[in-house]
Amino acid sequence: MFITFEGIEGTGKTTQIAKVRDYFEAQGREVFLTLEPGGSRVGRDLRKMLLHVDNKDLTPITELFLYLADRAQHVAQVIRPELEAGKVVLCDRFADSTVVYQGYGRGLETKVLHQLNEVAVDGLWPDLTVVLDIDPEIGLKRATLRNLEEGKAKEEGRFEAEHLTFHKRIREGYLTWAALHRDRIRVVNASASQDEVFDRIRDAIESALTEKK
Repeated sequence: MFITFEGIEGTGKTTQIAKVRDYFEAQGREVFLTLEPGGSRVGRDLRKMLLHVDNKDLTPITELFLYLADRAQHVAQVIRPELEAGKVVLCDRFADSTVVYQGYGRGLETKVLHQLNEVAVDGLWPDLTVVLDIDPEIGLKRATLRNLEEGKAKEEGRFEAEHLTFHKRIREGYLTWAALHRDRIRVVNASASQDEVFDRIRDAIESALTEKK
């Protein structure tokens, strides 16, 4: 099973992914955790380019193709082999991030972005995508504080440095995109307690598993 996690900065994806890993491992399933950008060897170099605050002059088109390159390598070199080995793959961000951030956020055409993603993923779309939804102001404060505490304010703070209005567009973009893909995407309110959020994610996973049978 291939599950991806989406949302604006600061929604708690890392915490929930760890809980989902524990959920599957308790069932005896082998789980592989990965992320975008940076899930492959090549991707780790691309991550440095994409997230460093010094690269705020990247054009939307340049940003787009760097993300697509990261994804194509990630799918071919990491995600598909792990799925073929019978593992559950949990990925922090995937193709929907590009549609939302470069589309609803940067103003590129979402239909074209989806078509380009079709090429990059080579037919491999998630069985389930969980969008963690939270007020952008709260999420941005969380993410900024996290980067400061981890000493990554420069290395991984390019999107956190965007204006609040950008993050509001991203949130609305996720909700719009999820409404268009109800068969795959589930929106979960991330402002509740960690355990309550996980309970809702677990329900979405169990529903998806039932549908796959």
